[in-house]
Amino acid sequence: MTGARVYLDWNATAPLRAEARAAMVAAMEVAGNPSSVHAEGRAARALVERARAQVAVALGAQAADVVFTSGATEAAALALAGRGLRCAQIEHDAVAAWCRADLPVDRDGRVAVPDPAAAALQLANSETGVIQDLPAGLAVSDLTQAFGKIPVAFDWLDIDIGLISAHKLGGPKGIGALVIRRGLDLAAQMKGGGQEMGRRAGTENVIGIAGFGAAAEAAARDLSEGVWDRVGQIRNILESALSAECNETIFVGQAAPRLPNTLCLATPGWKGETQVMQMDLAGFAISAGSACSSGKVRASRVLRAMGFDEAVAGSAIRVSLGPQVTEDDVLRFAEAWLDRWRKFRQRQG
Repeated sequence: MTGARVYLDWNATAPLRAEARAAMVAAMEVAGNPSSVHAEGRAARALVERARAQVAVALGAQAADVVFTSGATEAAALALAGRGLRCAQIEHDAVAAWCRADLPVDRDGRVAVPDPAAAALQLANSETGVIQDLPAGLAVSDLTQAFGKIPVAFDWLDIDIGLISAHKLGGPKGIGALVIRRGLDLAAQMKGGGQEMGRRAGTENVIGIAGFGAAAEAAARDLSEGVWDRVGQIRNILESALSAECNETIFVGQAAPRLPNTLCLATPGWKGETQVMQMDLAGFAISAGSACSSGKVRASRVLRAMGFDEAVAGSAIRVSLGPQVTEDDVLRFAEAWLDRWRKFRQRQG
């Protein structure tokens, strides 16, 4: 293969936006603690509140309802700890760890929720891109993958709590938030200084928060300008290029609404981890299954929950695009992947 490397793992993390980088650099020059009352402290507080407003506007929420955390994982713990909610096995580990993961999932990745007030349900799945219809009165929703890629208005969703993360939309890693329905009482898990309206103690990460706000504002602008519609068109070009030749490959969630950037495909017998390594050597960054903290890859429990067997779940890969990915990039990827798929087929006889 020739040409520069192509990053096709945007659902894992998006490259840092220029707007976020500039906001973070500017925030580094502000010395004050946002809880201090002097001029320097007020300057830091102004950065935090500006970013809170930026995130709220982008998410269709009220600024007073946004609580900054160290990421969506901490937000999930704050939202879910001790509540005994139900969820499905397709949820991110950060959510499933706090819930009874027994809600049924159909072959298209859609979840039935009999009691929304006692359940958590993601808006979009990180592996398959499948988008859920959130029921009214839902207790908690992980909005992380959807925020910035499809229109989301928290105030219209009729849910209690939403979880979001900066690095999925081009902000820095290590900063996230939960958004809480007005009037809902939520006990702090981290106690001490009373920051974040008493819901999350600890000096605010001013630099990360500033980057989050700038990234959210830029992401909302991209969405309104149709950037992700074009990403969806490029994803469809890739899907067509692959499906034209690979009859036995399963395009997971194809019959359901999906995020415009996500393509999950499984070729039974061809390990997803092997495909990731082969494509990495060819110059393309993709993912397979779920990566645990040790860096090992296991068969996708998302696909297992959807009813696929171990052979299919273990062969799944995810290709996730972003606005910087071009049609030429995905056609190069298709050429490289099909070349290795043909060799795999030859070995199978």
